[in-house]
Amino acid sequence: MLGSIGMPELIVIFVIALIIFGPRKLPELGRSLGKSLAEFKKASNELRSTLEEEIRLEEQRANFEATKEASKAAAPTPTPAPPAEEPVPVGKGEHSA
Repeated sequence: MLGSIGMPELIVIFVIALIIFGPRKLPELGRSLGKSLAEFKKASNELRSTLEEEIRLEEQRANFEATKEASKAAAPTPTPAPPAEEPVPVGKGEHSA
């Protein structure tokens, strides 16, 4: 929308603003408008960077969870060890030869 405004349109807008606000107020209004636009741009950049950071963290978290699940699925299930044989007690009078 703003891209379609040409030089003649800008001159008309400037003349109308000069007539409405006068030559004394116009520079002050221009500075105020410039500061407002700079603050808006700064806030929108901060919002964009915050959203990008959140998206990046969410993707890392999802990748970590997927890797964790894949490693669980790929790991062999441990088989229980066979019970160890218990030694047979030898009585007092019995000896093994």
